[in-house]
Amino acid sequence: MLTLLKINGVALIDELDIEFGRGLNLLTGETGSGKSIIVDSLGALTGDRASSDLIKQGEERARVEGLFAVSMTDELRSMLGESGIEADDGEIIVRRELARSGKNRIFINNQLATASLLKRIGPHLVDIHGQGEQAALFETSTHVEFLDEFGRHQEMLDRVKAAFHHWSSIRTELGMLRQNESEKLQLLDILRFQVDEIGKADLQPDEDAELDEEKRRLSNVEKLSALSEESYSLLYEAEESTVSTLERATRKVEELAEYDSRFAGYLEGLQTAQAVVDDLAMTLRDFSSHLEFSPARLDAIENRLAEISRLKRKYGDTIEAVLHHLDESKDRLDAVETSEVREAELQNELTAARRKYVEAASELHDARVKAAAKFEKEIEKELKAVALEKAKFKVQIDVPASLDAAEAKRMFSAGGFDRVEFFFSANPGEPARPLAKIASGGEASRLMLMIKTVAKMRGRDKTAVFDEVDVGIGGRVAEAVGLKLKQLSTSQQVLCVTHQPQIASLADRHFVVDKTVNRGRTYITVRELDQHERIEEIARMLAGEKVSETAREHAREMLAASH
Repeated sequence: MLTLLKINGVALIDELDIEFGRGLNLLTGETGSGKSIIVDSLGALTGDRASSDLIKQGEERARVEGLFAVSMTDELRSMLGESGIEADDGEIIVRRELARSGKNRIFINNQLATASLLKRIGPHLVDIHGQGEQAALFETSTHVEFLDEFGRHQEMLDRVKAAFHHWSSIRTELGMLRQNESEKLQLLDILRFQVDEIGKADLQPDEDAELDEEKRRLSNVEKLSALSEESYSLLYEAEESTVSTLERATRKVEELAEYDSRFAGYLEGLQTAQAVVDDLAMTLRDFSSHLEFSPARLDAIENRLAEISRLKRKYGDTIEAVLHHLDESKDRLDAVETSEVREAELQNELTAARRKYVEAASELHDARVKAAAKFEKEIEKELKAVALEKAKFKVQIDVPASLDAAEAKRMFSAGGFDRVEFFFSANPGEPARPLAKIASGGEASRLMLMIKTVAKMRGRDKTAVFDEVDVGIGGRVAEAVGLKLKQLSTSQQVLCVTHQPQIASLADRHFVVDKTVNRGRTYITVRELDQHERIEEIARMLAGEKVSETAREHAREMLAASH
């Protein structure tokens, strides 16, 4: 449900805040007052195209922002979660910023979002049905949704969806196994070669690091020998070696400790230092004595490092990555070599999964056929009340000619194998034809209204917007349309732009759109009307520019009758 709409710098709107409520929210105003701008701004929040042409003259930027109260369905939560957007509190804030420079931005819950994401979540927030904007009704894929909503088929749909996904996953795995035989043989050759090549190398973890260290030693034997011998001499062999100096110092400190106990605590440290120096000296001596330059060993190390480097270039950046590739190749090789056995198992599983899907989809098909007959009758009955007395409405359900044919596989989906399409004829003597090809904007608006009320769409958190649904009607028909809007508003929020007083009198919240001129500039404002102002506005809609007391009295009667 749309609770707040804020518009800044759009067309003739300077700054506008509108708080909408539950039930039927109506926008009225004289022709050309700017009602369509508000609907277009709302459309921008649902993913409609928005260009810099919308920006108010003299401004560099424009902003449209909407606050929506929603119930987080799994589908909606998943779409937002994939983009790292949280909406756990049941509120979604959508903000769209336009700039003449072309640097337009979209924010969802104050996080930067893409236009494609907004277009995906838009239908979960608002349905806009306006002149020439009957996308939901003209889109054939939505017809089955209306029929299923009317027939209350959700449980059957859930079973069909689960069965379809199970059948589809098995079919995909089986298709991967049934590759072209030559491709399978090529894959076997490749995998066997890779397993053999890496296996023969007998790589060890961290082997390259150890070889690099040994290579550095062999390449610097002379320097290492000189350093170790000199260090050994300084620590142990020289006349004033570290060992002899420490020994003398220790004796002196021992004598001092006999006279002053504070020095006794240093004796253990001096003994430890002597032990460390002794151990280091012996290590240096052994290291120096074992140093030997071996051209053959250096050449072997370089060859081994070159082989490791070649394998890392082919199979991974590290030895660990190469060994991981080896394990994966072994698993894939085993899978390919045993694919015939697995293929037979999957074929049996596929047959069983397909049978289960067809059973579930056939049950759903039978339910749709029964629901379609009732749906047609109820829609035609309702159409008579909105100046479409002779209209014909048909629901066509196409199914595969044979469930064993290739056509069936193309028609199988998570929603069953039916193809549902609405057919319509507004005039007597004309056959019903596909709705999208023949219905005018006004007819489509009224038909959408009838379908939504008959189907009792459970969109409690979604706003239904009807832009000038009353075009070309009046009197009794306008009253009937108003009552249908009122009926729909009991199950979801409705926002309607109207010129008909019969419809305006039924509003739960009534807003008027005014266009004013101030200092040579035109501005659009919107304000919610109190009871007295509603009387004046409905009287204006009844009488025109000059409002009479008779018109006011009529307006009072209409408002009284609507409550």
